[in-house]
Amino acid sequence: MLSTLSRKMWMCFTGLFLSFFLLIHFLGNLQLFLPQEQAHLQFNAYSHFLSGNIVIKLVSYILYLSIILHAVDGLIITLKNKKSGGNYQSDHRGRASKWYSRNMGILGTLILIFLVIHFQNFWYVYKFGNPPIDENGNKDLYILVVTVFKEWWYVVIYIISMIALCYHLIHGIYSAIRTLGLFHPKFVRWFKTIGIAYSVIISTGFALMPIYIFFTYR
Repeated sequence: MLSTLSRKMWMCFTGLFLSFFLLIHFLGNLQLFLPQEQAHLQFNAYSHFLSGNIVIKLVSYILYLSIILHAVDGLIITLKNKKSGGNYQSDHRGRASKWYSRNMGILGTLILIFLVIHFQNFWYVYKFGNPPIDENGNKDLYILVVTVFKEWWYVVIYIISMIALCYHLIHGIYSAIRTLGLFHPKFVRWFKTIGIAYSVIISTGFALMPIYIFFTYR
């Protein structure tokens, strides 16, 4: 059985890995903002390259495992805290802490639900479905993305999920740095500023993608 400290350490490692993956995913998805014809073929070629690269496949397995471990450890820690009465709401720390730091479990649950929907709409259909083929012979993931992002309700879900992700990242990155012992009082302001900036930029950038496509293809 892992101790609570061990689980927190694993949450730090998996959380930081997932945060880094978000950056790579974000940079790749910026191609969606290119002119439509260029974005169509370039995004599909990029997706085809990723799906056929053995290194990327290995990294993807680490990604799936990290998501599962992060979610399971977060759930176990939250339940233990509630059982022991050690959550923020039961002591004076709750008065000084931010609301999102006291509700990381709720934010994480919203993000997990979003991931299930997101994987089903894109990853599952791309891997196991029968997506169309573009003029270069690649699976047309771009058309799948456009089709989903043309639905207003999915855009709303996406935006809400990115807001949850933003607050989850803000607290998660700051907490991970402290737990791993990388925190130093002299640099606390820098850690906070960098963590907040990263969280806002990544989450806002992702949220703008469905908004851009929704209004572009109206």
